[in-house]
Amino acid sequence: MGRKLIFGFFAIVLAVSFVFISGQAMAAEKKKAGPTQFFGILIYRTGPFAAGGSGIGSGWEDFMELRNMQGGVNGIKYSWEECETAYNTARGVECYERLKDKMVLVHPLSTGITYALIPRGTKEHKVVVSSGYGRADASDGCVFPWVFTTPTNYWSQNSAKIKFIGKQMGGMDKLKGLKIANLYIDIPYGQETKPMLDALGKKFGFTVRHFPVPWPGIDQKAQWLDIVRRYKADWVINRNWGVSCTVPLKEAARLGFPGNRILGVWWCGSEEDVLPAGPAAKGYYTANWHGVGRNFPLIQEIIDKVYGKMKGHISFTRVGTVYWNRGVYTAVINEEAMRTAHKKFGVKVLTGDEMRWGMENLNITAERIKEIGLEGFMAPIKTSCENHEGGKTVLFQQWDGNKWVKVDEIAPMTDFVWKRIKASAAKYAKEKGITPRDCSKVD
Repeated sequence: MGRKLIFGFFAIVLAVSFVFISGQAMAAEKKKAGPTQFFGILIYRTGPFAAGGSGIGSGWEDFMELRNMQGGVNGIKYSWEECETAYNTARGVECYERLKDKMVLVHPLSTGITYALIPRGTKEHKVVVSSGYGRADASDGCVFPWVFTTPTNYWSQNSAKIKFIGKQMGGMDKLKGLKIANLYIDIPYGQETKPMLDALGKKFGFTVRHFPVPWPGIDQKAQWLDIVRRYKADWVINRNWGVSCTVPLKEAARLGFPGNRILGVWWCGSEEDVLPAGPAAKGYYTANWHGVGRNFPLIQEIIDKVYGKMKGHISFTRVGTVYWNRGVYTAVINEEAMRTAHKKFGVKVLTGDEMRWGMENLNITAERIKEIGLEGFMAPIKTSCENHEGGKTVLFQQWDGNKWVKVDEIAPMTDFVWKRIKASAAKYAKEKGITPRDCSKVD
């Protein structure tokens, strides 16, 4: 019995020693790795929108993996942690609360989560980046100093869409008398562009009618019968999301409505949206704000150095697809903000205020884009105190039955859109008791 006790005692001592030594080794390894800039990734790898969340998150991670292999950003490496939101607003807020002490910048990857995080991020000095989603009026940095819609917002996208339709019809004057159906998933994301489309219809003389699709949008037969047989639409704007993006393509084909008269939001413009529709998707147009495919030096470098060493974060078949490329774009914006801030504050792990300054002073030129290895992938961006949007171009692509093909680049109706952004932001400021910043006095 005594021998068993002695052996048990030594076993406990050895176990404690192992834990202590392992802890010391881990701490030493962490110290050796040096300081890191942490990013919390509010991802959704599950649920009806998993294609978007998994693609964006993985492209972002693959970029950071590559940069860490190269020594980091001016020597500052990346660290990150995923938190699964399932695109649920309450879970998104929980993820933010869990990670906020470590991160200074967050991509909510959801309009609903963005709305919920704007007041929190503003109060707690966390940068909220809602690229191509969220509140369009948050482009006004005077009222929303902690929110960025870089490179462009939903209202700008819609103005470019109307210009695209006008171009397809033979000129903006040909918009007069057209019937445009706005088919939208009936959640905050889907409702965001209704006022802008109404304003554009009034300006150009076309009729727009809004067709809500109840969540989750799998059954759209009634809406399509109304659109084709009763309303007799000339064009349909597909503002669905996730699994509901494919439904309009199938319903349109069933009723004989041409695919090249359907124009999708950039969240209905992925391979996952069109492949399930088969031949019905051919000719379908969507907006986008970045390139597709793998034919870019930076993406080739990720393939070679990250996937070549089996360190990729998603199936290799998805590398170069729309959502994965969007993740790379996300990572590039983060990094360019870091590099901009490093020039002013020094090379270090940035605070929220410093990262915000970096985002607010972006100047990604055509020369810099080529240097990054993304020439032809993205357009230049220049932000400021007042302008938290920064981009001036919306891309358009068409599905040829096998792949997305870029067909046009169109500048939004900036004056028209920003007049409404300023008015909406001013209304928000009044409702919330916010005194807008005087950007003429900001360095």
